[in-house]
Amino acid sequence: MSADSYRVLLSGGIFMLLILLRLEARRFGAAEFDESGRSPRRFATQISWYLIGVALLVALYSVHPAPHDVLYLLAGHRNDVVFYGAIVAGLGLLLAAALAWLRYGYLRLPTPAAYPGAGLNSIATAFIDEATFRGALLGALLVIGLPGGGAVLLMTVTYMIATRAAAPGRHYSVLVVTAFLGAAGGWATLASGGLGAAFIGHAVTSFGLFVFTGHAGQMPRGGRELEELVLRNEPPAGWIDARLVRGSAAGGESAAAYQEIGPSGFRSRADRWSAGRSTGLLAWIASAGLAATGRKPSGRPPVDRRAADRRPAKNPADGGHAGNRTRGRKPANGAAPRSQTRRRSR
Repeated sequence: MSADSYRVLLSGGIFMLLILLRLEARRFGAAEFDESGRSPRRFATQISWYLIGVALLVALYSVHPAPHDVLYLLAGHRNDVVFYGAIVAGLGLLLAAALAWLRYGYLRLPTPAAYPGAGLNSIATAFIDEATFRGALLGALLVIGLPGGGAVLLMTVTYMIATRAAAPGRHYSVLVVTAFLGAAGGWATLASGGLGAAFIGHAVTSFGLFVFTGHAGQMPRGGRELEELVLRNEPPAGWIDARLVRGSAAGGESAAAYQEIGPSGFRSRADRWSAGRSTGLLAWIASAGLAATGRKPSGRPPVDRRAADRRPAKNPADGGHAGNRTRGRKPANGAAPRSQTRRRSR
């Protein structure tokens, strides 16, 4: 074997390391989505993924005998890069806007503090992905004799598998964007003779998806956004919480004070009695009976007989015999008590 054959084999090993690095991108918190507000340790882990990818690409460029002619590891012609890059970028922005509209119904702009991290994620990921898949993989497939369309299709499928676009729990937008980047990037690479146009289209599409959806790639499913959770926990428009009643000390309707009601759902026994009155057939029978007897319905609640028959409480000041004084008291005319009169008659 010649020296070039050994260099090609070594380049194949470096390419497989790049594929493994792309498969483990989620463990590094990179290339999938930008996590806003991460700790410095998490940010350092993400940066390490980018540095390892760049180092492997430099090694691949240095080891392979023909990185420009075979692996497309070059920018391409300037005019073609600008022209095809603008086409891919424009289509990517339209796709990102359409996905954001289908998911949210509007363009969900993120907070300004998340823009630097998303920009770094879009540029670094686009550089590594384009050099690995649209460069090394696509060039190797063309060298072994596959036609241009077949090579782009196989490269796109491999790219979708490596990025785990169809993994469980992923939003369908990840699969759509990944398929677009693979197919459009492969076409732009073959048309321009380099990776410059595909890199521009990838970076602009990823950053546009972040700006329109607030996520740099992975959108959560419906009902999991913060504003959706808050809206779901609120009562419908025009409804009032049943545990609260509007009112104030003066009884004004414009008062903003709220008053909690009891566990039974009512503030007083009268309210509970009024709400418990029957309606329908029983109410019609009751009203007919009142009309026949000539009585008028009373709006007052029934009297609690147990409370009315309850004896008065004992007073500690008089020895607790306040309730027994009336039993032994003599009448004013000097007559004997009623209990003694009954004994004498017997």
